[in-house]
Amino acid sequence: MSDFQAPVLPHIIAGQKHVGSSATQRINLNPGTGEPISSVPLDDVVAAEKAVQAAAAAFPGWANTPVGDRIQPLFKYKALLEAHVDELAEIIVQEHGKTTAEAIGSVRRGIDCIEHACGAPILMMGRSLPQIAVSSSFCRTEDEGGVGIDSSVDRLPIGVCVGITPFNFPMMVPLWMWPMAVACGNTFVLKPSERDPMSTVRAIELAHEAGFPDGVLNLVHGGPDVVNHLIKHDDVRAVSFVGSTAAGKYIYETGCAHDKRVQCMCGAKNFSIIMPDANCEAAIDGVFGSAFGNTGQRCLAGSVVVAVGDAADWLVSGLVEKAKGVNVGRGCDRNTHMGPLQDQAAQDRVIKYIEAGVESGADLLVDGRAFDMPKAGCFVGPTVFDNTTSDMSIVSEEIFGPVLSIMRAPTLDAAVAEVNKSDYGNMSVIFTDSGNAAHRFETTVQAGMLGINVGVPAPMAAFPFAGWKKSFYGDLHTNGEDGVRFFTKSRVTVRRWI
Repeated sequence: MSDFQAPVLPHIIAGQKHVGSSATQRINLNPGTGEPISSVPLDDVVAAEKAVQAAAAAFPGWANTPVGDRIQPLFKYKALLEAHVDELAEIIVQEHGKTTAEAIGSVRRGIDCIEHACGAPILMMGRSLPQIAVSSSFCRTEDEGGVGIDSSVDRLPIGVCVGITPFNFPMMVPLWMWPMAVACGNTFVLKPSERDPMSTVRAIELAHEAGFPDGVLNLVHGGPDVVNHLIKHDDVRAVSFVGSTAAGKYIYETGCAHDKRVQCMCGAKNFSIIMPDANCEAAIDGVFGSAFGNTGQRCLAGSVVVAVGDAADWLVSGLVEKAKGVNVGRGCDRNTHMGPLQDQAAQDRVIKYIEAGVESGADLLVDGRAFDMPKAGCFVGPTVFDNTTSDMSIVSEEIFGPVLSIMRAPTLDAAVAEVNKSDYGNMSVIFTDSGNAAHRFETTVQAGMLGINVGVPAPMAAFPFAGWKKSFYGDLHTNGEDGVRFFTKSRVTVRRWI
């Protein structure tokens, strides 16, 4: 390791960078090399308070700005991100470990959210219904009878909103939140993951270049102390979170107890079902990409596959062959198929799950510990277990790494039953050529996002990210119509003219 001193990342409050004061710093390392790249303040509650104050001060003026004017900086921001895709992707590769292609893809999916938020003038549009009743239904004198009543509903901003985002998509996930929030007239405080916030800082710098007024969009770093300050603050009206189920449950309960509107997109254990009639090549590619893309570090990773009937005859061998051909290396290398895990703790956790899978009696067909990988860094290769069961931790618990568990089931109904045992309900997928099988799957499986012959059914921004069960806490999901409703409140007016 070199003697390079990692720079301290600044907060961005009211359009200005603030280094601030923090007794505790996290030193982040490049997961592909082990070199230090950033230092992140963890307990700067003073900065968090300043960020909320700046957002609260900016809210009245921003909320009263016409929605057509509010989205103008978003149009400029989209153009800036398009011009800086390669720069942002390079930062993501450096701090997260994604391959360059994965990093570019994550930036572009974030841009999709900006495009959606630019439709706020239509998305926020209210509704009205003239002559919904006549006043004789309510009047106290006969003289008022027969006068019509009109009703309308408008959508209005709610105030200061907070976003708390995870390490696995440091560019994309913040863009699920703040563009729609500010387009709807709110102000925002973003608390990115302390593990890899460099790309997020750069993205917020570009947002201010695009012309957002001071205080509308703020960024503050931190750990639990900062999160607690934000989610309990009297001036904060809404909290959006993406991360683990344990953290999401705490944030949901704490935020609600402090009168916040809260949405928490949480952990997952996602299942793919492969029918015997499926297109073999498409199914193998779909399962493989779902399980091992982003090194398995995503809440839509299909980490368990259920082979129905004799589908296992070709599925298992195809997955094993494909896994053994993966080149594991640094994300910046062109020949790399799979990059490192994000940090040492993630690597240690995945290795413990591999050990647990072996101890539980599962058949280890491909051992991710045995790949030819760089010595420095946080690498684990694709791992494939066969003959796994629902009582094994590798099947029931979220690993968040490149570990695929294969189960067997005699029928589709038995496969769906295995899926529905899970405490989670984020995503499930089926590969089949049968419309009847697809329909049975769609109507019986307990998950909020479904794929039919699609390995990763990630919704585009116009649709909600609709996790179920312990994958979500709240009432309104992020993105789609739910996202607009989450960041606005309704005002109903009943009119009568006499």
